[in-house]
Amino acid sequence: MSAPMRREQRGLVPELFDWLELPFAALRPPAAQPIKFEDYVKDDRYVLRAELPGIDPGKDVEITVSNGVLTVHAERRDEHRDQHRSEFSYGSFTRSVSLPPGADENDIKATYDKGILEVSVRRAGREREGKRIPVESQTRQQKKS
Repeated sequence: MSAPMRREQRGLVPELFDWLELPFAALRPPAAQPIKFEDYVKDDRYVLRAELPGIDPGKDVEITVSNGVLTVHAERRDEHRDQHRSEFSYGSFTRSVSLPPGADENDIKATYDKGILEVSVRRAGREREGKRIPVESQTRQQKKS
């Protein structure tokens, strides 16, 4: 079962630029598109998935972690040659995310399958379930006296 993650507030200005850029995102060439990420918590692991089609994960992906920040860097190089013409496209992508509190930087696993990079990090201390606190009514206590 997935648990909701607390997101860091970036402020109004970065969010405003994201909204203004959104209609023009489809006009950018594929190499200029940002990496699409999703993240969630499953069991005792924080999972991050990135859409990276058409890359060689052994050569073109670098994953680093430092001070609670996980960074994914990928490069895409594509070249097609025919008898009378050639085409190429290339691009570099970097995206960093803050790991949740309690993430174990020594237990990180990464896999790549069908264009999807999945990185999972063990959470050392699971969040405890909230404790329900009963609320007593003052009028009930006064009637009992």
